[in-house]
Amino acid sequence: MTSAQTTRKKRANGVESRERILDATVEIAGERGYEGTSIAAVSAKCGLPASSIYWHFKDKDDLIAAVIERSFETWLVAVGLPGEDVGTPLERLTAMAANVARSLLDAPDFLRLGLMLALERRPTEPRGRTVFLQVRAVAAGKIAEVAASLFPDLDEDALRTLTTYAVAGADGLFVQREIDGAAVDLVALFELHAQLVHDAAARMAARSKA
Repeated sequence: MTSAQTTRKKRANGVESRERILDATVEIAGERGYEGTSIAAVSAKCGLPASSIYWHFKDKDDLIAAVIERSFETWLVAVGLPGEDVGTPLERLTAMAANVARSLLDAPDFLRLGLMLALERRPTEPRGRTVFLQVRAVAAGKIAEVAASLFPDLDEDALRTLTTYAVAGADGLFVQREIDGAAVDLVALFELHAQLVHDAAARMAARSKA
């Protein structure tokens, strides 16, 4: 085996090990939360020694932050606004909301872990919380862009209010799903939420014209 082949193999093994560690962290954190997650527990779950985990991640908080980033990237790829040739603004917004819901069902970790961290207050803010607030700001910015394209008559303050309402409502629906499980049809509720957001935006736009 050449040195280049050896290097590629080591790199592939490193990527595989990193993914195994992140997958194990998702399981542990989903069962025990942030406080209950430890390097030792992750090591036992993924079958890799703690030294391997520390080779990839500085500490537990760095590990949790990586889980949030990976899950958010997966979520972001799945979310998108249908093109302008696909139905009315309401239909496009509803389709996007359904995509968001499905992506949260497939990759919920960034929101689940992030909300846990966001609700905590510590003297020293964990990196995972900082990362979550950053990716949350990215998500809110994308929602604001969508709202601005669909409702061009809304001013900046109205867009900010509408975005806050849309994000907060989505958080609440996700939490309800986490509490009640499959009894909650997240896709249907997100579609309803999109309709309410659309109606609110239409009223706000009408008031701005008056």
